[in-house]
Amino acid sequence: MTTNSDFSVQLVRNATVLVTVDTTTFLVDPMFTPEGEMPTVTDSPGVPEFLTTENQRRNPLVPLPAIDLDYDAVVVTHRHPDHWDEAAKKELDADVPLFCQPEEADDFADEGFTDVRPVDDETSFDDVTIHRTPGRHGHGDLAEGMGPVSGFVFEGGETVYVAGDTIWYEPVEETLEEFDPDLVVLNGGEAQFEQGDPITMGVDDITAVREATDATVAVVHMEAINHCLLSRDELRSETEDVLVPEDGEQITL
Repeated sequence: MTTNSDFSVQLVRNATVLVTVDTTTFLVDPMFTPEGEMPTVTDSPGVPEFLTTENQRRNPLVPLPAIDLDYDAVVVTHRHPDHWDEAAKKELDADVPLFCQPEEADDFADEGFTDVRPVDDETSFDDVTIHRTPGRHGHGDLAEGMGPVSGFVFEGGETVYVAGDTIWYEPVEETLEEFDPDLVVLNGGEAQFEQGDPITMGVDDITAVREATDATVAVVHMEAINHCLLSRDELRSETEDVLVPEDGEQITL
């Protein structure tokens, strides 16, 4: 693993992160909606310990942190509203380079974006190679119903793997083996509906990733949407050698 270029990941909120590799910054999964202005997830099964009232609060549960959103391109892992929202559509410049799944390229074009770049397998931007990787958004039939999701690997002087909304399964392990990333960003929270198993990573998934790689592992997608039931404190207490950043926090190696 190399350490010879500008390299950092900053959590904005939920799955929104700024990934900087070789001086190029990618804004991943922008969700800009102010606190409480999106509907609650109504079939969430319980009340997380970090919520003090009935689990019917409107989303997002927390405000955007006051940070500088300076980026060169946008990457969207999938179009669920906690990864791509109406506020992002309005705020982003129409000509921003926007990387996405091929299945969703027409939707972004229909929304007026003029530089949509679907990634079949890999592409490049500046001096960074961008690889699209598999994801499974849950288990069984529920995962099928959640639609296609992707992760992305950003490869330059260092390599960052943003896994996206996925559980631990064989293609995630294969991605770790193929790219040997310096940093892995996982979507935790153990998001769950009343029926079915979790649709994002919980403690067991994250532990499996931790055991499969010697990369730095950071977990985001927590405490911002009401059906994400795994808290930061719980994850910290039940894992070792895993970074759990707060909103606005930057990770550098």
